[in-house]
Amino acid sequence: MRSISHILQSIPLRSLTGRGGWDRLRTWSRELIASLMFFALCATTLSSCLPEPPLHLYDKAEPEFEIPIVDLDLQVYWDYEIAFGITLDWRMEWYYGWDEEDKRLFGELGYTEPNEFYLNRYYTGDIMYGPRLNLLSSIVVGKHFQAKYDWGFWNLLCWNNIKTIDGVQSIIFDESTTTDTVTARTNMSMNPSRYNAPRYTRSFYEPEPLFSAFERGIEINQNLDGFEYDAVRNVWVKRLDMELKPLTYIYLTQIILHNNNGRVTAIDGIGNLSGMARSTVLNDGTSGSDAITVTYNQRMKKGIPYVPYGVQIDSTAAPVVNPELVDVIGGRLLTFGMCEQNANKIKRYEDVRDKEKHYMDVNMQFYNGMDSVLVFDVTDQVRHRWKGGVLTIELNMDTVPIPVRKGGSGFNAVVKDFEDGGTWEFDM
Repeated sequence: MRSISHILQSIPLRSLTGRGGWDRLRTWSRELIASLMFFALCATTLSSCLPEPPLHLYDKAEPEFEIPIVDLDLQVYWDYEIAFGITLDWRMEWYYGWDEEDKRLFGELGYTEPNEFYLNRYYTGDIMYGPRLNLLSSIVVGKHFQAKYDWGFWNLLCWNNIKTIDGVQSIIFDESTTTDTVTARTNMSMNPSRYNAPRYTRSFYEPEPLFSAFERGIEINQNLDGFEYDAVRNVWVKRLDMELKPLTYIYLTQIILHNNNGRVTAIDGIGNLSGMARSTVLNDGTSGSDAITVTYNQRMKKGIPYVPYGVQIDSTAAPVVNPELVDVIGGRLLTFGMCEQNANKIKRYEDVRDKEKHYMDVNMQFYNGMDSVLVFDVTDQVRHRWKGGVLTIELNMDTVPIPVRKGGSGFNAVVKDFEDGGTWEFDM
C-alpha cells in the first residue's frame, strides 16, 4: 500500500479534467481512504501496546505519614537542673499526691497520650518555603495518615483532638487571623481575678492538654525519595523528623499548712495564677504577649505526712522517722506558659525572658466562719520551672492571724503585707 504523501503527490490537477479524469479521481480517492484507515489502526495499536507507568509516576502520589509522639513521662519532661548539678525531683517536692477522687474531679495528674489529631496540609508548589497555594484539612485517628499529594513541597501542621471529662472544651482555635498559622486561646471565666491581672478584672479558663508538631518543606517527588515501601500494607511511608510537643504546661500547686490545728477548715476550691499567656501559636509553639490570670481547681487534704525535701520516710530504718502531719491545699493547673516564649526550646534558666509577676492565691475558710484570701508571690518558682512543675508555699499557721471582721471576708493578704500596714512574718 502506497503512503498518503505518495498518493497526494501523484495527483496532477490537470489530469482531473478531460476524458477519463473522473475514473482516475475515484481510484485515487479509494487509495487515500484505505491509507488513512491503515494509519489510524496503527496509531491505536501502538498506543495500546505501551506499558503502564509505575504507580509513583501518576500525577499524584498517595504516601503515608507517620505522626510521632513526644515522651509524655513527667519525670523526663520536668528534668530541670537548677545549678551546680542540682536536679529537681518533682516526686519528692509533691506532698499533696493525686488520689482517685482527684482523678474523678480533675483528670489525670500528667499528660495522656492523644490518639486523634487534626492535620493541616499546606501546599507550596515548586517552592520549598514559598507561600501557601492550597490548604487541606483532615482528621487522623492513630499515628498514620494516608492521602494523595501533588508533586512539590508541603508544610504539615498537626495537633491533637481534645477530650474532656465533662465534654466542654475551653480552647478556641483561630485559623482565620492569618492564612498559614493556627492560634489557640481561652476566654474569661466568671471568677474574679483577685490580684495583678493586667487589663482584665476576671480570670481566664485554663486550657486543656494541647500538643502540636509542624514541619516545613516536605518534598513529594516522583521518585518518592525519602520514603520507605511497606510491603505489608502496600504503601509508601514517610517518617517525619519532628516531635509532637506539649503547648500547655502543667503546674502542680500546693500550700502546706504547718501547725494548722483546725484553724483553716476548708477552702472555696478556686485558685488563680497570674502573669501567664492567654494564647499560643501552634506552628512554632510561641505563647502570646497578652498576660492573664488563669483560674483552676483546688482541694484541701488533712493529715499528710511531711518530711523536708531530700529526706525519705523509711519505717524499717533505725531510728524511725516520725513525719510531721500537715494539711495541704493542692491543685493541678494547665497554662500556655509565660508570655512570648517557647518553653520547649528553653534549656537553661538564664534563657528565660519573663517580664510578668506571678501570684498564686487561695481563699481559706476559718473555724469561726470567716474567710480570707491569701496571695503569694511565686514569680521565682515559675521562672525556674519554665515548662511546668511543682509550686510550693510553706505556711506556718501560728503566724497567720484569725480573721474577726463581721460581714464578708476577713482580710486579703499579699505575702507579708496584711491590713493597715501591719507586717506578719511567714516561714516560707
